Amino acid sequence: MFSRLRRFLIASGKRQEELIYIIAYDILFGKEISLVGGDAEKFFTCRKDAMQSALAKLVVRKKVKNIDDLIALYQPPDITRPCYVRVNTLKLDVDSALHELGKQFKVQKDGMIPHLLMLPPHTDLHNHSLVLNGSIFVQGKASSMVAAVLDPKPGWEVLDACSAPGNKTVHLAALMKGKGKIIACELNKDRAKRLEDTIRLSGATNIEVMHGDFLKIDPKGPFSKVSAILLDPSCSGSGTASQRLDHLLPSHTTDVVDTERLNKLAAFQKKALAHALSFPAVERIVYSTCSINQIENEDVVNSVLPLATSNGFQLATPFPQWQLRGLPVFEGSEHLLRTDPVKDKEGFFIALFVKKGSVKNPEERSGSGKLAGSLSNDEGRLKRSCHANKKKFALPVFFRGIFKPWLHRARKTSNSFN
Repeated sequence: MFSRLRRFLIASGKRQEELIYIIAYDILFGKEISLVGGDAEKFFTCRKDAMQSALAKLVVRKKVKNIDDLIALYQPPDITRPCYVRVNTLKLDVDSALHELGKQFKVQKDGMIPHLLMLPPHTDLHNHSLVLNGSIFVQGKASSMVAAVLDPKPGWEVLDACSAPGNKTVHLAALMKGKGKIIACELNKDRAKRLEDTIRLSGATNIEVMHGDFLKIDPKGPFSKVSAILLDPSCSGSGTASQRLDHLLPSHTTDVVDTERLNKLAAFQKKALAHALSFPAVERIVYSTCSINQIENEDVVNSVLPLATSNGFQLATPFPQWQLRGLPVFEGSEHLLRTDPVKDKEGFFIALFVKKGSVKNPEERSGSGKLAGSLSNDEGRLKRSCHANKKKFALPVFFRGIFKPWLHRARKTSNSFN
């Protein structure tokens, strides 16, 4: 069936092999999907029953109990991770969430991020009342670190530059206790609607959605008094590839990197970060990605350092005791934060720019060290740092072999600094 479809798509000038796998996955494992429109969708709709029958036979042949067990056979063994939920303190306090979730699950507080709870791997919460009413949000630990690093206070005016789907936006609102103002900017119309749905679910009332292009906002215009900016722009998503099951696609290989796409993403990221640095009243900027690629992370930060310095900014160190820092490719990269896609199950990158002399600098406030630490006690502490020896660059062992192209580029860049 797949070979006939490929021949059809090639003949019609529409070769989209990966689309075939995505649609097939949705038919077999998705819920309540509606396939309409294109040739590939029509092709599969006519064969839906046959595909589902074949899947049922595969479950029997593999001697597993259900489809979830079947999927587990094909997943890399290292993507199992705790289920994290962030308590939406606009609606519920942490102790009440612990009590309610504790009726069904083993649950504990995370030792690092306020309002974050940890449950066993594969905990299914999609139908839980606390999720449905917006009292808790299923959100990974690394993702929850981003708003915590910006650390906005009640009464601030904050700009979330690339806001959708909105989990980080409503996290900001909770940290601000619903006071002050958040401008949530989103260019894409459909994503802006999803953002509005997330805000509505959270109960936040201090968020203003702006459907428009962040790059076109005049820094000296109506938002000139913004004191903090969260910039989480479009990226390759390479740090969350295992969660998206990219490894099941036929094109997936650790030896191939779409350089052209990465260059385009990096160009936009540099432009967006430079724009954020131009707002006159801003004192704190967080730049974050869910990418492992140096070109989207350290290279972007390094490219704007001269501008940042001229505008009075310096890199600060979020969660100072977190051991995995930025790749040592420029002076000051030890201030950057990375999470490891293998050990931490998510590959995120976070940079914090703070205006010199700002009282909002976390390194100048007492108590900031309380947030420092590791991913969790259960997952153990990272034992290595990329900055163990700057002159002899070596990534931690758990990076090697999995992201060879990234390692190769990083070593080349590091050698140029020696």
